[in-house]
Amino acid sequence: MPMQRRWFVGLLLLLLCQFAGPLWAEPELRIATRDAPPFAVRGDDGQWSGLSIELWRNAATTLGLRYRFEETSLSEMLASLEKGSVDAAVAALTVTAEREAKFDFSHPFLSSGLGIAVPASSAGDGWGTVTRFFSGDFLRVAGALLMVLLGVGLLVWLLERRRNPQFGGGPAQGIGSGLWWSAVTMTTVGYGDKAPITFIGRVVGLIWMFVAIIILTSFTAAFTTALTLGELGGKVRGVDDLKHARVATVRGSTSAQYLESKRLNARLEKDLNEALEALVAGKVDAVVYDAPILRYRARQDLSADIAVLPNVFERQDYAIGFPEGSALREKVNRGLLEFVHSPQWQNLLTSELGSAN
Repeated sequence: MPMQRRWFVGLLLLLLCQFAGPLWAEPELRIATRDAPPFAVRGDDGQWSGLSIELWRNAATTLGLRYRFEETSLSEMLASLEKGSVDAAVAALTVTAEREAKFDFSHPFLSSGLGIAVPASSAGDGWGTVTRFFSGDFLRVAGALLMVLLGVGLLVWLLERRRNPQFGGGPAQGIGSGLWWSAVTMTTVGYGDKAPITFIGRVVGLIWMFVAIIILTSFTAAFTTALTLGELGGKVRGVDDLKHARVATVRGSTSAQYLESKRLNARLEKDLNEALEALVAGKVDAVVYDAPILRYRARQDLSADIAVLPNVFERQDYAIGFPEGSALREKVNRGLLEFVHSPQWQNLLTSELGSAN
């Protein structure tokens, strides 16, 4: 009998261990997300991927967390975080003071801003390229560059005219020679047909060589921006043009809050797809939304229909959302900080957002 009792007790303990394991396991977390490429993308097989998703997966694996993704809209996601009906929200979620008052955020994992999408230019012929060189922005940049060259040329002429026959002759001829010298020196062509011979002239020439490198780089960027804006054309070429344009954005988004704060009327759409469809159809002149998402969409499937202006405004920080007071936030933060400083995260940013992320 004692032997049978020991066998019975042993069998009972074995069964308890077998069935108690699932009871002691970590509870399955509910993670709200939504389709917002490149942060969260729902594949045809129902699996999720993207910047935010991979970031969460890495942290969850490190912490040994069990979880499931639940797809929601943006408004439902925010409401769920406020009520505490989900354990976290992982998508293109930006940090704002209003949201911070209702729930908590992890450390930001990406900083960007708002962008403006406009219809792609239909002018792709050679004449369209020529006319862009006569746009107001381009002419202003070219005029400023000419004034700098003329100023340096005038200074060299004043220093060299009495002792250097290369800069001699009348004022028009001498200033022209100075302008020619400053231009070929800036472009590093340096024909050698003209050069300062006085001590002060050579000092000015040496300084100009180094300054010209900086100026040329700056003006190259300015020229590129002017040509890009001219190529995009259209009614909206910057933030200041929004007040005179028909603008669309996503209801409940930070871009909608920004437009409202600036008292700019906007067409509020359910999601970004509807806003971009309105843009392509010509119902609006521009779409204001998160710059990384707009650029991703422009590269992936709308490159022939929309273009994103180069300037980014109204800084935005992306983070993971948690219900207020969540004990999970601090744990995830530690894993998040390690991952965002790893080469794996940098490679992911480059593949999704491009080299200039």
